[in-house]
Amino acid sequence: MRQVPFGASGQTVSELCLGTMTWGNQTPAADAHRQMDMALSAGIDIVDTAEMYPVNPVLAETVGGSEAILGEWNAVHPSRRGDYLLATKITGENGSFVRPGELVTGKTLRGALEDSLKRLQTDYVDLYQLHWPNRGSFQFRKNWTYDPRGQNKGETLAHMEDVLEEAGRLVEEGKMRFFGLSNESSWGTAQWLRVSEARALPRVQTVQNEYSLLCRMYDTDMAELSVNEDVTLLSYSPLAAGLLTGKYQDGAEPEGSRLAVARARGQAPNLGGRLSERVRPAVAAYLDIATRHGLDPVHMALAWQQTRPFAISAIFGATTAAQLEHILPAAGMTLPQEVLDEITAAHRAHPMPY
Repeated sequence: MRQVPFGASGQTVSELCLGTMTWGNQTPAADAHRQMDMALSAGIDIVDTAEMYPVNPVLAETVGGSEAILGEWNAVHPSRRGDYLLATKITGENGSFVRPGELVTGKTLRGALEDSLKRLQTDYVDLYQLHWPNRGSFQFRKNWTYDPRGQNKGETLAHMEDVLEEAGRLVEEGKMRFFGLSNESSWGTAQWLRVSEARALPRVQTVQNEYSLLCRMYDTDMAELSVNEDVTLLSYSPLAAGLLTGKYQDGAEPEGSRLAVARARGQAPNLGGRLSERVRPAVAAYLDIATRHGLDPVHMALAWQQTRPFAISAIFGATTAAQLEHILPAAGMTLPQEVLDEITAAHRAHPMPY
């Protein structure tokens, strides 16, 4: 398993990160525990969760379930807690499914982390992340209408100081080791870095943003920031919610898939806004590249991430242990230059498919 830099910490993490957002919903505990065993045996040494998981859908009665399942594994394998980096997140403003609509503050940071520690059955988390900024985000297809004019810079910087001061105290107490962001912008990440440097507080080591062959907003300003500031990308949805596997082509909806589950629950079956009139031709272009070169499209999509100029650990979700077994051969794979050239051409032909 290739290792990539973990921010500016001097540590490294595996190129693949095990995601847990389906644990407790589509993925039962026994299968999730099997995935932990398989992932660690394969050399994966970072696992990502969040207090609001499982998702699809998010329900007040299930939030915290993924952490609890991981906590059950930790309780059975106490000697293995140091074998992997545990990353989780505080939710922030929400529809009262975690806590009543509260923004992230130093106070809520401490309370949320301590609740997560109880569910995770551990004394510390390695990486504690803000799930999204208080001021809003252009992720999740909000880029089409994003308007930052309602932001207040002074309030934003004061909020950052408050959160980082509390994070510093939590680090001193041994309850967390590193600080990270999610769904952030280049300006926001730069301000967090500036405040932490000026105040000698915990610095941003990672940013968890969406990144895949179909979603490449990270390639410009965030790429430059990542390289120059040693911030590692924890890329979520590297398989574009399953689109890049090819399982949804030609209108297919496999039983038990995210699309089928959403439809059965009467929700909009759009994969979080990723289904559009432009996406299927884009997916077809990448599937064609994989087919012509004798590659599994899942492996190609994940291996491509390691060709980027910035450090990435790709967070994949496996609904079942069988899916995890399918994914693992992507680790360490090197794509031929001809494949990379064709991927570049496909990206230019289909630059923003959703």
